[in-house]
Amino acid sequence: MRRTLSTLGVASALLAAAVAVPTMAAADPVARADHARANDRPIVIGHRGASGYRPEHTLEAYRLAIRMGADYIEPDLVSTSDGVLVARHENEISGTTDVAAHPEFAARKATKTIDGVAVTGWFTEDFTLTELKTLRAKERLPQVRVANTAFDGRFEVPTLQEVIDLARTEGRARGRTIGIYPETKHPSYFASIGLALEEPLVRVLRQNKLSSRKAPVFIQSFETANLRKLNLMIDVNLAQLLDATGRPYDFTVAGDTRTYQDLAQPAGLKWIAAYADGIGANKNLIVPRDASGALLAPTNVVRDAHRERLLVHSWTFRAENQFLPVDFRIGTDPNARGDITAEYELFLGLGLDGVFTDHPDTAVAARAGLATS
Repeated sequence: MRRTLSTLGVASALLAAAVAVPTMAAADPVARADHARANDRPIVIGHRGASGYRPEHTLEAYRLAIRMGADYIEPDLVSTSDGVLVARHENEISGTTDVAAHPEFAARKATKTIDGVAVTGWFTEDFTLTELKTLRAKERLPQVRVANTAFDGRFEVPTLQEVIDLARTEGRARGRTIGIYPETKHPSYFASIGLALEEPLVRVLRQNKLSSRKAPVFIQSFETANLRKLNLMIDVNLAQLLDATGRPYDFTVAGDTRTYQDLAQPAGLKWIAAYADGIGANKNLIVPRDASGALLAPTNVVRDAHRERLLVHSWTFRAENQFLPVDFRIGTDPNARGDITAEYELFLGLGLDGVFTDHPDTAVAARAGLATS
């Protein structure tokens, strides 16, 4: 993709504005050594696989992400009725599978309250794994990623074990280690219905000898209580997800009034560092946008997190204009590609340790370009 002078200028100006926010290397060489990952370079995490090119959370999406150079692949985890962890963005699956086209499951359509919100559809916890395997995945954003719909109906819903097996097989074929970066989805809800996610997750990781500090694994969650529980159960890396708005649902249940914005402040980051190894931050916590979608000056989140020896991974990098800040859009078509390379350069220049991306090839290329510049 051709770079424009305007986007190059924006990235340079914002990086200049961040001079007062030193990267980890400048602020603390010891911390830099502690945080080394993937040969001391930022890691590329295939967000739900290469979900910009294939229906998300399918083995084909994960396989493509690995072949594009991703260091980690990210399965969001939910449970079946028989306690098997499978990869879906949500436990409600009408938007990502063909369940609505299966008359044998019509009676299972229901309305449930998930994290305080009423949701209507079909839910993984109402299906056995055998039943779920009769469904086929479909593109979640068909109006945005029209080309991906050509793969609708071709791929199964994978289990966590199948994702691990794929990572190992592809890693051996390419002579490099492929990590997994699972997210526990709605852990308070699943615990409330007797299908807690933590025990089966730890069991699968241990069965696969992926339970040590050196294992290529990060477990992430938008809630805090289950990560604090996991910190006592297993010794892998943990990452606290931080959105730009709202609060962890377990805080809502417990009456804790702190928000994600509070947790992104120095005191909140210090609290997180007691149980986690990193944060997965919404991009807007790192470089906010104004009401028009234009970039504002970077915050101190990366610097402050590194001072607590926390890794900083950020989400989600997507190539289409509608997901980019105004500064990096090209043309007026919201579904056309913008200058995602400029966005990577801006964020990696602020000292990120990793990026979650729907388009892993673009992140790998941007990382390589920065390494040689």
